[in-house]
Amino acid sequence: MHRISRRWKLTVTSRGLATLAPEGRRLPQTYIEKIVQKYAVDLPQGKTVRAGDYVMIRPEHVMSHDNTGPIISKFKSIGATSIHNPKQPVFTLDHDVQNKSDKNLKKYASIEVFAREHGVDFYPAGRGIGHQILVEEGYAFPHTMTVASDSHSNMYGGVGCVGTPIVRTDGAALWATGKTWWQVPRMVKVELKGRLPKGVTGKDVIVALCGTFNQDEVLNAAIEFVGDGVPSLGVDERLAISNMTTEWGALAGVFPVDPTLLKWYDGIIQKLETRTFNIPMSLSIPAPPEHPRLNRRRLQRIQNSPISSDPDAYYSAHLTFDLSTLVPHVSGPNSVKVSTPLPVLEEKQIPIQKAYLVSCTNSRASDLAAAAEVMKGQFVAPGVEFYVAAASSNVQAESERRGDWDTLVAAGAKVLPAGCGPCIGLGTGLLEEGETGISATNRNYKGRMGHPKAQAYLASPAVVAASAIKGYIASPESLDQAALPAYDGLKVSYSAAPTSSASSAAAETVELIEGFPSVFSGPLLFAPQDNLNTDGIYPGKYTYQDDMTLEQQAKVVMENYDPTFAVTVAQLLPVPASAPRAAGEPKLGAVLVAGYNFGTGSSREQAATALKSA
Repeated sequence: MHRISRRWKLTVTSRGLATLAPEGRRLPQTYIEKIVQKYAVDLPQGKTVRAGDYVMIRPEHVMSHDNTGPIISKFKSIGATSIHNPKQPVFTLDHDVQNKSDKNLKKYASIEVFAREHGVDFYPAGRGIGHQILVEEGYAFPHTMTVASDSHSNMYGGVGCVGTPIVRTDGAALWATGKTWWQVPRMVKVELKGRLPKGVTGKDVIVALCGTFNQDEVLNAAIEFVGDGVPSLGVDERLAISNMTTEWGALAGVFPVDPTLLKWYDGIIQKLETRTFNIPMSLSIPAPPEHPRLNRRRLQRIQNSPISSDPDAYYSAHLTFDLSTLVPHVSGPNSVKVSTPLPVLEEKQIPIQKAYLVSCTNSRASDLAAAAEVMKGQFVAPGVEFYVAAASSNVQAESERRGDWDTLVAAGAKVLPAGCGPCIGLGTGLLEEGETGISATNRNYKGRMGHPKAQAYLASPAVVAASAIKGYIASPESLDQAALPAYDGLKVSYSAAPTSSASSAAAETVELIEGFPSVFSGPLLFAPQDNLNTDGIYPGKYTYQDDMTLEQQAKVVMENYDPTFAVTVAQLLPVPASAPRAAGEPKLGAVLVAGYNFGTGSSREQAATALKSA
């Protein structure tokens, strides 16, 4: 039995709602803090938003996907009947798009009906992955803040948008009120120096960062990428890096709004301005309708009012990473915290049975082009299945126009619809027991892409394509390894800043809320693993089965970590934890003690509810 005092010590940040600047003095802010300030509401006059503050935010948009159904249920359960701002939510069906069962189609139809009834922007199954759609359609835009009920909303940082994840309950609250609370994370500066060698990509950058700085240096932080190496990174590479800052442990990963990004948007808007004509514009032909979010006026406002971090802004840590010293890297198996230089791994000739070019991380047109370049005139190796899905229907159309899509199909690629699919462990082509796969996706957690006893590696699209051809983890023939830097010569550094008065923490005595038990009683369960993620706690294949009861959730909890967990708990507790108890009687239940950073990964609420119900 473990007793807890009614008054106990808890280390919390000493900040209040926001930081009050001394009269006549400006408090420096990072770019992210300035954007959050812009979207914070109900702040007292003169308050300056800084890391550690609790603020109410009214984000530009809130995206939900297949989990829109449960959010609708939560929305109705709190008594809400109308959406506060119908232009704020965006619905994108993308996760279980291969599922053509009557049950799933009915669920999709009900989400569309709800969207139509409330005037919410809706993108059906097949249009693409929600994060890609938000970038393509301008919902994620520079100098804005957009959230999503999905952990990879960090990706919006690739276009200078502060993107961060929320859970389903937050989503329902945002629909009803237009706002939610958020604690501003600590700020970390990641300085990228130099230029990438030929054949090295943005995917290699983030895979190497995850494996090199793998002691939670950026855990629960908001990252700002800076440095002379940033301008040379294309926007697609930035999106891939920002996307996987989630796996690195961060709550946001934001690139600056620079000439590279502005030129990219200028090209997109130029295409939109001439999208209905195959001839040059003339005064006799009216212009096409202006896109509601991707237009000249909006881009001009950004150019006229630049936002950047103050020179004296405070960062809790400063990392440097010399891009010129990087070689291609591969993540895994089954962990993003392990990354190996490709030349080292290639020597082992690790056989693969499946390869994947799918997901919101690396399935854009440039990624498909890189894979197609490798596969021209080649064919997928016998015994290997190579799956391809574009990040969106627009991406697939562009790839088809360029001829890259046909090249991949001719080489033996198996085409899947634009959507998440194998990345989340849904649909065709999942890893089976004993198989090894290499993927251009963002997560290789145990059991996520199939069987818990499979091995999953992550790499760039070109490496995935080369591996599919050769039948083992390999580099493309075009990669001149002799021209690469030494694989063991990666130049990086890390320094933690001294704690400032603005970000200091203080021990405070906190009153327990009414009803919180003062005594716990039960057997002790030990899960000796750090970073045990939500895929281990509640497998992705159950996440979108919205009708699973709490009892059913309890039976599959921790399935990917220990399939016997639910049975063990049931045997240890002769009386269910939910059984009524007399006043003052200790709350019964097993006491789970796990390693550091328990529950990392996807922002799925069932990881908590399944444990509670076990």
